[in-house]
Amino acid sequence: MSLALVCMSHSPLFSAGEPPDEIRADVEAAVSVAREFVDEYDPELVVAFAPDHYNGFFYELMPQFCIGLAACGVGDFGSDTTPYRVPAEAAELAEAVITAGVDASVSLQMQVDHGAVQPLELLFGSVAAKPVIPVFVNSVAPPFAPMQRVRLLGEAAGRYLTTLDKRVLLIGSGGLSHDPPVPQLNTATEQQRALLLNGRNPSPEVRAQREQRVKAAAVAFAAGEADIQDLNPEWDRAFLQVCASGVTRRFDDYRAADMTEAAGHSVHEVRTWVAAYSALSTAGAYRVTSSYYRPILELIAGFAVTTARPVT
Repeated sequence: MSLALVCMSHSPLFSAGEPPDEIRADVEAAVSVAREFVDEYDPELVVAFAPDHYNGFFYELMPQFCIGLAACGVGDFGSDTTPYRVPAEAAELAEAVITAGVDASVSLQMQVDHGAVQPLELLFGSVAAKPVIPVFVNSVAPPFAPMQRVRLLGEAAGRYLTTLDKRVLLIGSGGLSHDPPVPQLNTATEQQRALLLNGRNPSPEVRAQREQRVKAAAVAFAAGEADIQDLNPEWDRAFLQVCASGVTRRFDDYRAADMTEAAGHSVHEVRTWVAAYSALSTAGAYRVTSSYYRPILELIAGFAVTTARPVT
């Protein structure tokens, strides 16, 4: 068995927006380092922890964790809609996680959005390039599971994966500090509440309107004119230090309300990182082999890319 990890921020604005050439080149260089790491590792299986932005999961029934036994993209922001190549190990992983005492749902018809698809596109060129087990981690819709439960999810997954005679790549997608214009249930209009309850399969016109609002918010944010929370590089760097420390129990100290106040409503996407790093920790001590971080207003994100593998 073998485990390796790539955790990275995502932003639909990287592909669908217009970041300055210097920023695009800087991020592409960081992604290139991760891609070379993955190419050298040559994974036989990918387990991808990712959030959703009310494209596949809604308040009609919002699980904290869900393991996809089949999945495809919804195509938001032009992301790949190719069906995932979900292997038989997905069902075994789900059984192992539930047997370990972590309440996870399963889906035979999981719909994923850019948050799940973008890392696969950037690292492999297509979601179908490798067998992938998608694992949804609720990171947008309060209430949130305690961070300890996210760690235990990762550890349960990792213990199962270390029994496989395969090279397994763990992916965590999202974060870091950011507060994009995603509706909040407690302040939503009636139209927004309908979206949060079940906005599945919107019309092309509705999807285009949603995406245009995000693009406009990014332009305003970069100009200092958006009414959204600032990025928090200090918080981001402290989180990255915990990831690199190898002491994953330190994640348990994070509290949802404190995270929101310090780093924005969508900072909870770092839960995918917590799950991935916790899974990696089950293979023993690990080290971060590369780490990139930059607060990028044009992407509305504290943008980070890290790679890690067990110490040999």
